[in-house]
Amino acid sequence: MNRNVTEPAGKAAEAPLRSLRDLRGLTQARIALGAHGSGVPTQAALAFNFDHARAREAVWTAMDADAIREALTQQGLDSLAVRSSVTDRAEYLRRPDRGRTLHADAETALAAAGSGFDVGIAIADGLSATAVTLNAVPMAAALAGRIRAAGLSLAPVVVASQARVALGDPIGARLGLRCLVMLIGERPGLSAADSLGCYVTFAPEVGLPDSRRNCISNIRQDGLSIEAAADQVAGLLRVMFAQGTSGVALRREEPPPVLPMSDGGPQSR
Repeated sequence: MNRNVTEPAGKAAEAPLRSLRDLRGLTQARIALGAHGSGVPTQAALAFNFDHARAREAVWTAMDADAIREALTQQGLDSLAVRSSVTDRAEYLRRPDRGRTLHADAETALAAAGSGFDVGIAIADGLSATAVTLNAVPMAAALAGRIRAAGLSLAPVVVASQARVALGDPIGARLGLRCLVMLIGERPGLSAADSLGCYVTFAPEVGLPDSRRNCISNIRQDGLSIEAAADQVAGLLRVMFAQGTSGVALRREEPPPVLPMSDGGPQSR
């Protein structure tokens, strides 16, 4: 006997479930590696060792500050170089606190740059010189274009060696910045050793907690594009200048349509 069976709505139209192997092309995460006995296949093991070596290289390789400054000059950006109180890379990894304080010789360079700018950009090696080498100068150039188009004054780009994020606070304070944008190499993972982070701080001063910063991360070829990241930073600057704050106190509502125009030239704080 034939019977008419009504399927629940949408049941027949359901697509078959995709396996993890089907999803490998959508992510760089280590999924569906397969198995060989109690271990992973040789190809997966070799890929792991290669990515681990790239991560170590990103952490231990020194940033070429002179090459960064030369590339900035080619982009029409003035720059200066400073360093933290760290003596070498090993100390940088052991003593994060020293990476947050400026070396004594930085005072002269910062004093010569002037004071009272609307926005400053700092480039720091952080935990990945690879990320800085590949992404920092194009990102700084993209940001500079947006900042200048808004009529805001831009300080010389500060290239900081052996630096942690908070080193931007004394840099911003000495340059009299209304807002600091810190571009820094992020801690490398086993799928991304070239990720650049961006920390934006309104009214930087020594001793600020991290809750006063806003972060945009994963800026790289296979992550957030430089143009998209620069647009996001410009949006943050709009809201920060409008509200006079940054970090957790910032209300990410509908931003003003354009960056606020400067009164003409650097503004003192």
